[in-house]
Formats: sequence, C-alpha cells, structure tokens
Amino acid sequence: MVTQLDDPTADEVIAELNRRSVPVARLDPGAFPQQVTLCAEFGSEGLRGDLFTATRTVGLSQVRSVYWRRPSPYRAGAGLEGEDERWAVEQARYGVGGVLAAIPGALFVNHPWRNRDAEYKPAQLGAAAACGMRVPPTLITNDPGRARAFAREHAPVVYKPLRETGYRDGEGRTLTVWVEDARADDIDEGVAATAHLFQQRVAKVADVRLTVVGDRFFAVRIDGSPGVDWRRHYEDLSYTVIDVPGEVAKAVHAYMGAFGLTFGAFDFGLDARGRFWWYECNPNGQWAWFPQHITQGIAAALADQLQHPRQALL
Repeated sequence: MVTQLDDPTADEVIAELNRRSVPVARLDPGAFPQQVTLCAEFGSEGLRGDLFTATRTVGLSQVRSVYWRRPSPYRAGAGLEGEDERWAVEQARYGVGGVLAAIPGALFVNHPWRNRDAEYKPAQLGAAAACGMRVPPTLITNDPGRARAFAREHAPVVYKPLRETGYRDGEGRTLTVWVEDARADDIDEGVAATAHLFQQRVAKVADVRLTVVGDRFFAVRIDGSPGVDWRRHYEDLSYTVIDVPGEVAKAVHAYMGAFGLTFGAFDFGLDARGRFWWYECNPNGQWAWFPQHITQGIAAALADQLQHPRQALL
C-alpha cells in the first residue's frame, strides 16, 4: 500500500485485507530516507532486495500487488538545503520511485506511470471523445479574447483548473480552486498568464460518480447540490446507486484500456434525458466518503484485485 499514513481511503482497503488475513504493508516513499531504508539489487536474475520501515520488512521479489494511492512528496535527508536538497529529492524520486515502479510481476492499482499519463485533462478529453463519450464543448487557452468569445458562443460556461495542485494564501492556509461559472464580461487579461480550461456547463439534473475497479462498476447518482461544484456541498447531498447505460459502460471500458488503468473515478453530468456527459476521470480518486454500504463494496472489489492478481490480469 503506497500511501501516506493519513489516508482514510487506503485504511478501508487495509481493513478489508486484514479481515481476510492477507499480509499487507503500508509504505510512504515520502518517509525516505529518515524512516525508510531501501536495498535493491539488479543483475541477470532481475530485481531483488528489501524495503525497511519502522514496523515492516518488505521483500521486493515477494510483492504480488501494489495499491498506489497518495504518497507524500519525496524529501531529502536531514541537514540538506538549497541545490543539495533539490538534487537529493530527485535522486529519491527516481531511485525509490523507480524501484517501486519496477517490482516484477506485480499487479498495480494503478501503476504510477499510468496514473501520471491519465492525469492530464487534455489527454482525458481526447480519449473520452475517441472512446465514445459525450464531451461538452471545451476550450483550453491563454488568449483572453478567445476565452470571451467561447463564453459568449457556448454560454453558460464554467472554469475548471487543469490540475488540482497545492495552493496557499499569504498566511499559509490551503485553498481550493473550485469549478465556477465564467461569464464573458468577467474574463479579464489575467487569462494570458497561464493555461485555463473553459467548458460549456451541462444542463444537468444530477451528477454521477462512477468508480471502476477492474470490470466492476459502482455508479452513484448525486443529488442535492445547489451549485456547479457538488464537492462544496457534501452536507446537502444524497446518494443513489444506479445502473450504467450500455453505451457508457462500453466507452468507459475502452477508456480504461486506453490508459492501462485498473481503477478510475469518473465524473459525469446527468441531463433530463438520462444522458451521461463526460467531465473527467481521476485515476486515483477518492471514494471513502460514500455511505458505508457503497464504501464496503468498493473496498471489497479493490481487495479482490490485490488478493488475486492472477485472476485480475486474465
């Protein structure tokens, strides 16, 4: 389990594996080198060696599955600063991260390089269209004039960040850049400073979060959001398990195959005609906030993948 210590989503899967008496170790690469020691050897026989944490010894050749969740950032050893610190961090990233990504014969949920490839919104949008999804008109630009013209042509339009990255205010408080309505008259020259994503707002009656684990689909209709971004209104939401239309399921399978994913958290807008409109796929999305009966099913599906990797790879 490659993740930080504070990860409630991973905790659900670890608890399920523990109930099944499946041996599991949690490893945070960001704890290297202070709390993690790596000894990896390569030769004609391939990779062998061990990883040591404060409580576990992991034989690299004995790992059968890896659930790659949300490790903390790589760090340098104590006492390093400036260019020395930056150099050491990159050595850790390519050394520890490279060894973990090279574990032979293991099932990855998902492989970190597949996660990386699937995180780019432009790649997502292109693949979604190619796989048969309904994709709202979308513009990525740093041209304020073109952004205003798009907003007028396709109104109503929303703005979305191209990636959820750490953002803090002057006092160090963590901020979130939400999906927001974007009116043409409100788009100013600040757009020229970087890339921005504008998208026609779907005339939705509800949202859908579809969590995919291998061949298993967990589709949940989300009602009650008073705004554009339902993540701002958890206390107002209700959840209903629904079926996935055949054409959507086919497109989702194709999308997962295009990026080599075992897991994906898909977001759709549901219109009054029951059509699914593509928003995005987070290859490492959250799901543990759902009601327990939904969470348990997803945790069990992930545990099945990790416990029986040979079946999952067939």
